Amino acid sequence: MSVRKQSTTLVLPGYQNSGAGHWQTRWEELNPAFVRVRMPDWDHPERDAWCRTLDAAVAAADAPVVFAAHSLGCLTAAFWAAQYASAAQLAKVAGALLVALPDPGEAHFPHDACGFAPVPLERLPFPTIVVASSDDPYGGVPFSQTCANAWGSRWIDLGARGHINADSGLGDWDEGREWLESFGPR
Repeated sequence: MSVRKQSTTLVLPGYQNSGAGHWQTRWEELNPAFVRVRMPDWDHPERDAWCRTLDAAVAAADAPVVFAAHSLGCLTAAFWAAQYASAAQLAKVAGALLVALPDPGEAHFPHDACGFAPVPLERLPFPTIVVASSDDPYGGVPFSQTCANAWGSRWIDLGARGHINADSGLGDWDEGREWLESFGPR
């Protein structure tokens, strides 16, 4: 009988990071195996810098990794997988929970974010779950469904929950943790 090694969860926040009440921050507080990837500039995201930072975080992990991504962190994960990661790095990824994908074509997409369009629409080489909200001002349901279909992701409609952040009233968001745990032991 083989025992699966515990995963490290890399937390990938979006534009301007995730604050105290955000589900990502709460998950980090609950489990030391959750590690936030510190991007070089939260207020002026640049795809190349963010993807290289993610690549270094995956390389530094000595266990299989799972991504818990929100907003621009989701696009970073997709670009990293499609254009930056080596086969060895990709083999370390057990899965990704991709929550509240922002659409670079939407008016509310941060103007300070550079290089996040066009979004790669190739199948991702690891299991993914895309979680969307029907009233997310940063990315509509059609965009998230298009990405989920192209990436080979399971797609989940959370209903009207805004940008699925601290303002959404999710607390510790146990349902999201269950989806994340479907990728293996934490």
